[in-house]
Parts: sequence; C-alpha cells; structure tokens
Amino acid sequence: MAPPPCRALGAQCRSLKVVARVAAIEGKEDHDATWLFGHTERLDFGRTFEDDDELWCEMTIHVPCRHLRDDPAGGSSCRAHGYTGKVPVPKRKVQPRRLGDDTFRIVEHRQLVDRHLPPPSPRRHPLPVAPDANPCATAPCRTADHTRGAACCRDIQVDIRCAEDDTLLESLLRHRKSPYLCKVEREEDAGLLNAEIISACSYLQEDRRHCDLHGRQRADGRPAKPEMCSHWPEKRTGLHAGCAFKNRRIPL
Repeated sequence: MAPPPCRALGAQCRSLKVVARVAAIEGKEDHDATWLFGHTERLDFGRTFEDDDELWCEMTIHVPCRHLRDDPAGGSSCRAHGYTGKVPVPKRKVQPRRLGDDTFRIVEHRQLVDRHLPPPSPRRHPLPVAPDANPCATAPCRTADHTRGAACCRDIQVDIRCAEDDTLLESLLRHRKSPYLCKVEREEDAGLLNAEIISACSYLQEDRRHCDLHGRQRADGRPAKPEMCSHWPEKRTGLHAGCAFKNRRIPL
C-alpha cells in the first residue's frame, strides 16, 4: 500500500485524532466504556456522545507513523516522502483511573466519575473452595511487543469511524507503527475500521498483572470490574475466556 499522501511533517506523524465506537446503548454501556476508557497507555479519551443508539467518543491514538524517524540530534524525517524538520512530542493530560484510598474513576451514566469502591469484606466463615484467582496472573501469553502475561489487559480491539471515501485517515491508520497499532480491517459496516492497539489498562495494580477493580462493587451492587473481564477460562485451556488471544495462534 502506498504511504499516506502527506504534504509535510506534522502532528499526524506522532498521533491521530479519531472517533471510536464505545458500545451499543442497551444497559451495559457503562461496563463497556469503563473497559475501553481504562486503556490509557496510548489512548487519550475526550468527549462522549450518542449516535444511532450507540455510545461514541473522541479519542487520540498516540502511536507514531512507521515512516517517522527521529534523529538523536533532535530532528525528524519521513522515510516515505523525504520531509525533514521537527515533530514535537504531544503533551498528554494525566488520565488517572486509580486515585488512591479505594477511589477509582469509572463510567456511570456514560460519563467518567470518581467513586469510592471499597475492597470486598472477608467472609467470617469462608467455605473451603478454590481461591478466586486472576487467571492472567501467571498466564504465559504475550502481546506482539513481547511483553508477557495479562496480554488481554493490554491488547485491545477498537472500532474507528472512517468512511470508505476517507482515504487519508484510512491510510494514516494503516501506516502506524506495528505492533502498537496493526491489523487494520474494514468492518462489514462500511463506515468502520477495526484496529488492534497495545495500550495497557490503568486499573492494573503495580505488578501489571492483577486488576484493582477485581471483587469491588458499584453502589447499585453491580461489579465494578467490567463484565467482559470476568469471564474466567475453562479448565486446562490456559487462556482467559475473554482474552484477545483466545482465537489466535499464539505460542504458549
């Protein structure tokens, strides 16, 4: 595929502003939005809005173009077109999700809010059952950047609004630096592109394996942890049932 038809170096060399589909509005969109908005490593989330019974958000993807090369002396160049100059690194806003003192930033009523979510109380007389462990804690799976463990907490699929005639945006997306954004495919809905992005979830604890929302509840009794993250694996599979790698040939 030909490189994007850029006329000069610019902001598009380091990041892209897009509109992403969050969820269908059918009662579970807060859980789906909490999941997506948690993946802040390479994604900045802006305004949310509703369109055709779906929740959408404005999003900035901080993955550079694969043709961009930075010179140790401070300059930059485009290997596709030969442009040279400087491309500033964008200043990103802090997007905390774990605020300390058992306070978290989650989605309620389709908006990010701060909520106190105490850890589960230990049972006075617990039954002798297997512990409710995180199956990703010791999983040998890895993302394409060779980071091992909890891969489904760092590798996500995102639907991006991109009409068939928006050839510039599509080309810019298809030429991002792999594997941090890759596998761009057009959905059956002609107005959407699906992309795989490596962007770690900010609800992970310091060990980068365990989810800090695990076991906590919202005020209405629903789990604080997104539902899609709580489908535990069947025995002897070695995979999280909701893992992005479940149906791929990933060496274990």
